[in-house]
Amino acid sequence: MKKDSIELWFVTGSQHLYGEKTLKQVNSDSKAIAGALDKAESIPVKVIFRPVLTTADAITSICVDANNSPECAGLIAWMHTFSPAKMWISGLKKLNKPLLHFHTQYNRDIPWSEIDMDFMNLNQAAHGDREFGYICSRLRLDRKVVVGHWQDKDAVNAIGVWARAAMAALDARSLKVARFGDNMRDVAVTEGNKVSAQIRLDYQVHGYGVGDLANAVGKVSDKQVAVLVKQYGDEYKASTKVLASPSIKEAARIEIGMRTFLEKGGFKAFTTTFEDLHGLAQLPGLAVQRLMAEGYGFGAEGDWKTAALVRSMKVMARGLKGGTSFMEDYTYNLDPKNMAALGAHMLEVCPTIAAGKPTLEVHPLGIGGKADPARLIFRTSTGKAIVASMVEMGDRFRLIVNTMKVIDCPPMPRLPVASVLWKPDPDLKVAATAWIYAGGAHHTGFSQALTAEHMADFAAMTGTEFILINEKCQIEELKKELRWNDLYYHLNKGLC
Repeated sequence: MKKDSIELWFVTGSQHLYGEKTLKQVNSDSKAIAGALDKAESIPVKVIFRPVLTTADAITSICVDANNSPECAGLIAWMHTFSPAKMWISGLKKLNKPLLHFHTQYNRDIPWSEIDMDFMNLNQAAHGDREFGYICSRLRLDRKVVVGHWQDKDAVNAIGVWARAAMAALDARSLKVARFGDNMRDVAVTEGNKVSAQIRLDYQVHGYGVGDLANAVGKVSDKQVAVLVKQYGDEYKASTKVLASPSIKEAARIEIGMRTFLEKGGFKAFTTTFEDLHGLAQLPGLAVQRLMAEGYGFGAEGDWKTAALVRSMKVMARGLKGGTSFMEDYTYNLDPKNMAALGAHMLEVCPTIAAGKPTLEVHPLGIGGKADPARLIFRTSTGKAIVASMVEMGDRFRLIVNTMKVIDCPPMPRLPVASVLWKPDPDLKVAATAWIYAGGAHHTGFSQALTAEHMADFAAMTGTEFILINEKCQIEELKKELRWNDLYYHLNKGLC
């Protein structure tokens, strides 16, 4: 696997009490662990060894350097020996990058017949990491703790999950969302405070009249359209008649114009709405699907929170098996023997979740008052997945995640959209009840590549409340959790 250019810095704490010989060994052992993590397949970014830290000034300097480095996504900290924690206070107070505390030791086994005080002085993570853990807790730092030997697969995989969340958190620091048109009128959950979002989540939301997009679309040449239509024919199942239709040509023109607009403005996520299409011949469907497949985040009906969330999920899922898409809970199958939810949207579902080669078709939409739009139609592979919803609760943002199992979907010959059928955990009744109590939106980010752990790590890094609905979910316990969380955020005077 090719490593991303993003870096995680491996920092080790010690002190001069043990002498130069011990510190040289600490340095050597730390370099070996950092090198092994850097080579680990499950960690998608570079792990960079940093010299052993033995003074408060050195610790503060490395934290400030991490803050200022555009490549550094976070720190992995380990205390090889005992490292007095008051040395860490200044640096940790300044650190604004994610922190993972790796509670490990260089040796896996105790050398029972040879162990002596020199060995004990060198290998003190068992209490050195507890000293570091105390000061992190005392400073109320959100961080992840991973326990295990550095060659243990589960421990390394846990670091890999956290690394993906750190990539997304770093990407969010410069994430710009283009909002073409406004919110769907009178809808509550897709609205929100953009200033609060930028303070807490770093999302920058920029609004544009759809005429700005239409102007970019109008500048696309027929030659550009012809080249892209040919590409459609190569990549998807499509009849000659469909490829020659005005709708496909217009869809290509919209895609080129939209991509040009987004690239010029440095945007990595965007929204549209069928209530604001002035100057466009059709609702962007195919264009949205293809841009999502390239890594853009998207939210329908002006839903900028979901657009940003989908982008963050795309970053986390980079290189993993399985796709990630904008999604919507559309309708239920309430047969007691097969209760399931049908996820879909009018047009905008990402083909990265397709089970096979998508079909390119043109069909009426029924709303929006525009020409029949082009779209890719497909079904999704069965297996485990998640949906995630980012909502604003007034005093904070809440990330709600539901684990699920995607199941086979019966034929739907009269519904020409991309779709997925799933059984939410623990079952539809409990999951839907919990989702509604938590205030989850109908728009979500869907992923077969990510797990709830990825999302929990991302929430912790961004100061976002995290609610998990899984096979262990019990409604009364969830209601208690929501009430306790409300009290916490009220007493904490809000986060935004």
